[in-house]
Parts: sequence; structure tokens; C-alpha cells
Amino acid sequence: MRIILDSKQHPPTPGALIRLLRLDVTLLMALALVAALGLVVLYSAAGAELEMVERQAIRLATGFGVMLVLAQVPSTSLKAWTPWLYLSGMMLLLGVMLAGDVSKGAQRWLDIGLVRFQPAEVMKLVVPMMVAWYLEGRQLPPRHWQVWMALIVVAAPAVLIAQQPDLGTALLVSSAGLFVIFLAGVSWRLLSAIGLLGFLCAPVLWQFMHEYQRQRVMTLLNPESDPLGAGYHIIQSKIAIGSGGLYGKGWLNGTQSQLDFLPERSTDFIFAVYGEEFGFLGVILLLAIYALIVWRGLTIAARARDAYSRLLAGSLSLSFFIYFFVNIGMVSGLLPVVGVPLPLISYGGTSIVTLMAAFGMLMSMHSQERSQAR
Repeated sequence: MRIILDSKQHPPTPGALIRLLRLDVTLLMALALVAALGLVVLYSAAGAELEMVERQAIRLATGFGVMLVLAQVPSTSLKAWTPWLYLSGMMLLLGVMLAGDVSKGAQRWLDIGLVRFQPAEVMKLVVPMMVAWYLEGRQLPPRHWQVWMALIVVAAPAVLIAQQPDLGTALLVSSAGLFVIFLAGVSWRLLSAIGLLGFLCAPVLWQFMHEYQRQRVMTLLNPESDPLGAGYHIIQSKIAIGSGGLYGKGWLNGTQSQLDFLPERSTDFIFAVYGEEFGFLGVILLLAIYALIVWRGLTIAARARDAYSRLLAGSLSLSFFIYFFVNIGMVSGLLPVVGVPLPLISYGGTSIVTLMAAFGMLMSMHSQERSQAR
């Protein structure tokens, strides 16, 4: 028998390679576009310092690598690991409380020799995974006592994170878990009761807040009361965004950032740099790309074949919305300053890897849905 080899075999096309790697083309392209835009803005925010951009590029590459790896992991495996990940995360948070590194007055980091990281960032993923795992095997919508058990699952890590203190991350972790409960089909009556309970607990929460956290809330209400102190960040940020106008001042031409009037311009307040240099039209473009990412994530959630994947994918997508909504809101003076970075644009490491890990799980759920549809 003669075996004839085809010498004209062609290498796989980019589209075929993306499908082979179980990646969603639309989501991947939108994420890459935001990441590239972030590097451009960071170069300007860092005062044309190329070294900072190179470090950010390495972190983005690491994040995309983590996304690629998690995209290959079946959602069934994610579900099986969930309770162990939650238990490990709680132990790490306890480790932070007992022996964590202190930096800038906050005890949020664990140093294990090779790496120094914030376990609270990991809980942004693990908490919604755990709530989805708990509700998945039960009749949906869940009963009232099951909802309260799910709230305990959310509250336990949130309280430990708030004690570090890191109120911003605690609120993000809580919102990720609450999104799962909401997507499980909880009745509006119960949601109203939970909301009323939260409103009644607000005075108690105020008493437990640190003085600087209370000051941030008061500054939101009247930043001009201390224009050179607590209100300086918000005032300068609003000046930068407003001066951008319709078309912006142009790349590298923002006066507020280039003349060092704008603090934290490469991290939490990088949106002000973007708004000043690219204007209203540039902001609309960025929001459109962010909206595309959220829409694609919700589409993957709607097409998921099991309750765990559906609840988790929906929560991760809505959590991404909360990330950029809170950052833009605080930079614009609409929300208190809570230290939430702008996704894929603010300078940072742990938050990027955590965010891309979430999109890796979304890719995994997308590939499972596509393979089952065949």
C-alpha cells in the first residue's frame, strides 16, 4: 500500500488557531484593544517613561498567558476545585491578618519568598465561584434560607478584607457574590428586604469605618471644603476631564498630567489623563469597548449549558462592569475614592492577572458551550 503525503499542507489560519486554543475571538480582540490603548495612555501618564510601560507590558503578557491556560480548563474542573479554592483563600486571608506585610498603613500583602501578592484579589474570583457552586445543586430560584447561607459565604471573606483595611476590594468581592445571588432568580421582595437591611446597617458601618474612609465620603459631598487637602485629587481630576473638551488636547499634551497637577495619574486616576488627552469622543470609544466586553460575557453566560457556568459567567461579566463604573465614577467626582484601578489601563500587576484569569474562565465556558452545540 502506498502512502501519499500531501506536500502542500498549509499551516492553520489565525481563526483556526484561536478556535484550537478555545478562545472567543470577539472577547479576545476587545481585551487586546483595551490593553494596547492602556499602554499608550500609560506612556503619557508616566511622563514618557518607557521603563514603566515595559513593566506593564510584561504584566499584561502574563495576564494573557494566565487567560490562555485557564481557557483550556473545563468548567467541570473549575467547579470541582471551587470549595478547596474558597477554603484556601480564607486561610490566606487569615494569614494576612496574622502575619501580612504592612505597607502605607494597610496590612494586605503576603510575602512567600518568590512572590508578594494580595489574597483579597484572588477572592474576587473565588467568592462568586463558591456562591455559584453552592446554588448550582439546588432548585432555582433558591429558598430564603439558602439565600442567607449564600450571604454568609460572601460576608465571611468581605469582613476579613475590610479589616485590612481595604474597603474598596471588600465591596468588589461582595458585589461579585451578590451578582450570583441576583442571577439565581431571587424574588424582588427578598432583594428589597436585603437592601433595607443594608440601609439600616449603614450607621453601624459608619462607626466601624476608619477616619480616612469617612473623610473620603465627606469629600465626595463637598470637595471644595478642603481644596488643597482631601479634595485635591477630585478637583484636579475633574479639571483634567473637563478641559479635554470634545476632541481632547492630544496625546502627551495634557497639562494637568504633564505639569504634575494630577496625583496618582498612572494608577487610580489614569482615566483623567485619558479624558484630558482624548476628549469626550475618546471616552465614548473606551466605554463602547468596555460595553462590548460586558455584552460578550453576558452572551456566554446566557448560552451556558449548566447553572454553575451560567451564574459564574454572569457574575464575572457584571463584576467587570462594576470595576470600570466605580473607577470612572470616583475620578469624575460621582463616587467616593476607593482605590479601584481602571481595568487593563491602570498601572498594576495583581489586578491585571486576576482580571485576565476571570476572562480565561469565561473562555472556558464559551468553548464548552460550543463543543456541546456540535
